[in-house]
Amino acid sequence: MPEQRPNPERPKRVPRARMEILFALATGLLLLATAAAYSFYYPTRLPPAQPVSFSHHVHVTVKQLSCVFCHPGAIDTARSGVPPLETCLLCHSRIIPDHPEIRKLRAAYESGQPVEWVRVNALPRFVYFVHEAHLRGGFDCGRCHGDVAAMDRVDLVHNFTMGFCVQCHRDENFSHDCTICHR
Repeated sequence: MPEQRPNPERPKRVPRARMEILFALATGLLLLATAAAYSFYYPTRLPPAQPVSFSHHVHVTVKQLSCVFCHPGAIDTARSGVPPLETCLLCHSRIIPDHPEIRKLRAAYESGQPVEWVRVNALPRFVYFVHEAHLRGGFDCGRCHGDVAAMDRVDLVHNFTMGFCVQCHRDENFSHDCTICHR
């Protein structure tokens, strides 16, 4: 019987176990890439929970309150701030006063203890930012804070980095003088 020589044109067969391992690795990488892409386009992180449930959507869209009704500091000061409890109770002493969340506000007010809100938007202390100048310039709050009117829980829409602010100043042909924000 003649000796069989390997055919150089015929590829060697990959053992079945090795093929299964390669298939499992490829499938795993594909699933990992899909999960990473999904989480990039559809974040699963929820906005931070607050000690008192408050819906900006209800107050701004449904009740049509202006941002500056609760945040008047934005009109003439550097910081807009969280409204004092008196502002909430101005309406809620008569409007749904027995709602469980309103009871929490009233209890805090009567005890003199502040509500410990979870801060969502913040700038480093060395940055000087004035809401007033931006409002006078005609900028809507949503430009930086997103569509708060549609949010039940406020979420961070933009990271307020130097790059974010500088890009806006470039887009609007504003001053690029460093001392405007860094005093």
